Amino acid sequence: MKWLSILKRTLSITVVFFLSVLLLGAGGQQNDDITERVRAYTRDKEFDFTQWTLDAIGLKLRQMATGSENYLTDEQRHNLVVDYLKLILQIQIDENKLQDIYADPNIQDPKAVSQDFRQELVGMYKRRTQMAPLAEAILQEQVGDIANEFGLTLGGQPIPPVLYHSTPLPWALIVSPRTVIRQEADINLVPSLAVDQQATLEEQVDSNLDVSSLVVGIGGIGLYPTMVDETFDLNWLSEVISHEWTHNFLTLRPLGVSYLNSPELRTMNETTASIVGKELGKAVIENYYPELLPKPEPAPANNPAPEQNQPPAFDFNKQMHETRVEVDRLLAEGKVDEAEKYMEQQRVMFWNNGYHIRKLNQAWFAFHGAYADQPGGGAAGEDPVGAAVRSLRAKSASLADFLNRISWMSSFEQLQRAVHTGGG
Repeated sequence: MKWLSILKRTLSITVVFFLSVLLLGAGGQQNDDITERVRAYTRDKEFDFTQWTLDAIGLKLRQMATGSENYLTDEQRHNLVVDYLKLILQIQIDENKLQDIYADPNIQDPKAVSQDFRQELVGMYKRRTQMAPLAEAILQEQVGDIANEFGLTLGGQPIPPVLYHSTPLPWALIVSPRTVIRQEADINLVPSLAVDQQATLEEQVDSNLDVSSLVVGIGGIGLYPTMVDETFDLNWLSEVISHEWTHNFLTLRPLGVSYLNSPELRTMNETTASIVGKELGKAVIENYYPELLPKPEPAPANNPAPEQNQPPAFDFNKQMHETRVEVDRLLAEGKVDEAEKYMEQQRVMFWNNGYHIRKLNQAWFAFHGAYADQPGGGAAGEDPVGAAVRSLRAKSASLADFLNRISWMSSFEQLQRAVHTGGG
């Protein structure tokens, strides 16, 4: 019935408007002393979330008002998303080629050489602007339908509705004390901040405040609509859309409200969102884009055993786990300088094995260690929080049971009791 469709869109628009205001206000504002001291160096470089959110809401409301995705067949929806991602891939390839033209010392007049090339890019940018709202609307609905199949909705509707917008993401300046690995500030900076400017900012903050800082790239931010990096990789994209929607889901419950209350709660939030994001994201691909599922690893060939003196393959997760454990030990003994020298030695080792980490310090571990959804420790080291979240998921009858239990927790102690006793 047409009037039901109109009513549904009207209600959705109303919900989106009010939840956008609510979640923007609850989006992790930090007013502590260390953040304010760091902001003395970042104020002119900080990202404007309010303007971005208003622009994204306007885009989403216009798309909701038309509801054009509802007039497409399943095949048309599938093809539109795939074509959109192919366009993103071609844009990124051509942008890299354009950079090469300007970097090539054999090209005397890069502007003239690249004229036709730049015109082609302008045309692709226009197509991207036209296709993006509809492609995003389709993916939003598909993630929401999968959430419904997993029992994560109310009356078939995810609360809040799944909304995201792809855009160049801000950088995040992470700050940790030098004496212990602990995130004490997370300030988002404009996407245009070049790497030399990032390094200069880190040096200013570190030398003046005696802390460890690092500018890191991120994949998404749980605003409303959520902010997701632009990519052609649908496996990654579906996972990140689901991950950031999980943050929106948690923000309306005690776990999300408590995000900034302690490092343990931050790890609980991020690990939960990572687990849910991976499960929902994989299901989206299986249901709507099965041809894009990652190919399984081939079975090992029946070859003779390698020679005994052949070195084992480099295991990033294992090496990073061992690095974090040793850094924690040195810091616990008060050997800060030794820990920092050791991290630089390890960074060189990672670099030589193909992992180009620009800076490995306390802030690096404070940021990456919170995403503890994979066994083996990795950047989390011996931190028990991620292991407890994974244990609760393993003991839960379903993803919905897991998320509905952990989302109502507001302390690590509650999680520990749930893991050890089976109670909430």
